[in-house]
Amino acid sequence: MSMINLIISIWRAFSDWQRRERAYDELMTLDDHALADIGIHRSQIGAFVQGFDASGPLAPALPFPIREKFARRNEASAV
Repeated sequence: MSMINLIISIWRAFSDWQRRERAYDELMTLDDHALADIGIHRSQIGAFVQGFDASGPLAPALPFPIREKFARRNEASAV
């Protein structure tokens, strides 16, 4: 491996690490509702950022227990 290839490899690894760190920080700032909207749970953020095998199933997100509390009901259809 030439010196240039080594430098390029190190640079790519560093930029990939920065990208993962930035994505992790951004996802951690979201609240649980926003995370539920995109289909992940807070405990899954680390695995999601590190990458996962797209052919295998991702662990299902935990159900959001008070979703009904935030659902709007149409008063006209309730009568």
